[in-house]
Amino acid sequence: MKKFVFKKNICPGDPETACDFLALHTGLSKIRIKDAMNKGAAWLKAGNRKQRRIRRASMSIKAGDALELYYDENLLSITPPLGNCFKDMKHYSVWYKTAGLMTQGTMYGDHCSLLRQAEIFFKPRREIFVVHRLDREASGLLLLAHSRNAAAKLSQLFQNNQIVKTYQVEVLGNLSRNILKERIELPLDNKKAVTEFEVIAYLPEKNISVVNAVILTGRMHQIRRHFEMIGFPVMGDPKYGSGNKNSDGMKLMAKSLRFTCPFTCEEMLFDIIPRSHAPCGNE
Repeated sequence: MKKFVFKKNICPGDPETACDFLALHTGLSKIRIKDAMNKGAAWLKAGNRKQRRIRRASMSIKAGDALELYYDENLLSITPPLGNCFKDMKHYSVWYKTAGLMTQGTMYGDHCSLLRQAEIFFKPRREIFVVHRLDREASGLLLLAHSRNAAAKLSQLFQNNQIVKTYQVEVLGNLSRNILKERIELPLDNKKAVTEFEVIAYLPEKNISVVNAVILTGRMHQIRRHFEMIGFPVMGDPKYGSGNKNSDGMKLMAKSLRFTCPFTCEEMLFDIIPRSHAPCGNE
């Protein structure tokens, strides 16, 4: 599988369209170039303008512009799972991100991201701003803003811990018997980190505990790392823990979001799993 990064300034006499230029200088066929561009792997820096992702094969280019292609044949061959628009609130929307779907893309493309799926979903097209993220392996609810103003207001709520995110998690072991308190206060990356949780059920046939967890701080992989640190790793976690691997994916789902809407001042609750003892499904 090919993977490379191509960067070149356009010179006088070069082809005048992005696809022709990239095909000439990379040796890739125009079909492959068009596919890569459509999936967000091409970037243009024109004059003093900010570098931007370009998708149109016939995009005009001129001498002095800089064109880049981040080509990863393996990534481009992936057919991503689909996310779903859970609720459209006009200023923002609530989405269900499927496990295996990135929140947003990389330089190598964005066709495997929820952000790109949202861009395609809305007609007429809307601005899309990511205000928080979920790990690629996780599933659940995620907010997308549709203006800079909305993004700023929602981001402020997150920064002030005014959005309560509840996760449903399956962990290895009988947590209800072994844990003394339903709060984990262990520093991560030399910073304070606090996770509160409630044991919902224990499944003895699988030796799995189902918990609802709320993070009071936003450290990278906080839930995954915290439960691994106390000896109850998240089931299916590909990175943390031992004895917890499976073929069903990681059992970590952002099940609900609760906050005061910054536009209507109403109390909002979005919940994909009513409070129950049902374990996470294979999302």
